[in-house]
Amino acid sequence: MVKVVYEVVPHDGGWAYRLGAVYSEAFPTHSDALAAARIVAAEQQVGGDSAEISWQDDKGKWHEEYAEGGDRPETEVVDGNWKTRPAPASPGV
Repeated sequence: MVKVVYEVVPHDGGWAYRLGAVYSEAFPTHSDALAAARIVAAEQQVGGDSAEISWQDDKGKWHEEYAEGGDRPETEVVDGNWKTRPAPASPGV
């Protein structure tokens, strides 16, 4: 099964979620971006109708494929905010 991981990170003077190297729009607060990422991740879990789809890869090449409506990826939201927080003080320091 495919796993899709959205990471919430600082971006364009605000916060965004990203999937790989693709960023969402910037949100003014971390909590706004985190909420949006959770909504997008939940929407990935909703099945739909099977259909022929076309998509463009990062090199600009178009692909055609059949997408099974019930074939949904596992999703996860990773809060990248921990990377921007100062490390906690060590005990006894």
